[in-house]
Amino acid sequence: MQDPLARLGLKHPLIVASMAGGPSSPELVIASSAAGALGSIGAAYSSPAAITEFVDKVRAGTDRPFAINLFIQHPQPQIDAATVERAVAATAKYRAELDLPAPQFAAPYEEDFDQQFEAVLKAKPAVLSFVFGVLPAEYMRTARKSGMLIIGTATTPEEAGALEESGVDAITLQGFEAGGHRGIFDPEAADSEIGLWDLLTRTLPKAKVPLIAAGGIMTAVDIRSVLAMGASAVQMGTGFLATAEAGTSAAYRAALQGTERATRTTRAFSGRFARGIENRFMNELDAAAAMPFPAQNKFTRDIRGASAAKGSADFLSLWAGTGKGELWQGSAADLIEKLFAD
Repeated sequence: MQDPLARLGLKHPLIVASMAGGPSSPELVIASSAAGALGSIGAAYSSPAAITEFVDKVRAGTDRPFAINLFIQHPQPQIDAATVERAVAATAKYRAELDLPAPQFAAPYEEDFDQQFEAVLKAKPAVLSFVFGVLPAEYMRTARKSGMLIIGTATTPEEAGALEESGVDAITLQGFEAGGHRGIFDPEAADSEIGLWDLLTRTLPKAKVPLIAAGGIMTAVDIRSVLAMGASAVQMGTGFLATAEAGTSAAYRAALQGTERATRTTRAFSGRFARGIENRFMNELDAAAAMPFPAQNKFTRDIRGASAAKGSADFLSLWAGTGKGELWQGSAADLIEKLFAD
């Protein structure tokens, strides 16, 4: 089986995860790719113009390959007035505490995928990666014609099988330990909660495309372990959140400190399962008051923004995996060198 990253000429079998919403700054993508890994642009929340601007900054800083990551778009949820009223009431005290006005909330709830996809095609990154499903056949054909490597994300062996059948070049297996959004195809489905070790064990025997291991990977020992199992590469996100180049906010960085971080999955911030550090918003918001994804994500954006501006982690989506240990606060290049020193 040919390594999907071989044609990229990477020095290390490492993808630095796309962490949309701030942490994956242009500086982090540049530093990661320049150091011989694959930096990733988290473009899921970005307009086409913002994607183009981000790509221009990255290309100004490095000529090395990088990835752009998108969210597969599902039909927009139908949100009735009663659902909105319930969500407004459940969050009123937080908006009052943050001096925010009542929300002006209406569809659309996310960026237009077709326009984002066109921006990616024009940018021509080395890799297009995606989560939340299978890239429809017409998009797959167009992306393949552009010459991009195509990587999907699976949380179960069944999802991996569907991705392989669709024609992806490689699959990121996202264990339950991973921080950030779970890549579950169905936004309303329960989480299978399969850990990375089990996911690799169950998927490797049937896989005909290379697999990239993600979830709880923090150290050189972790990397060697999953590569020895048969993974072609690893993907790491949490380990890079505190690096000098990351766009992680001050309040977020403070919450990441220490050797152990109490994390769990929640729908509170976006309406989709995602793993993050426990905080007030996660613990207090009644799950019944959360709207479906991506409506809840748009609905809570002002709360998260105001919390960051005030330097408070109480209402931030503090995405982080289960990995333990102090996070590296130096340069991303030095962290990559440390991880692959052997």
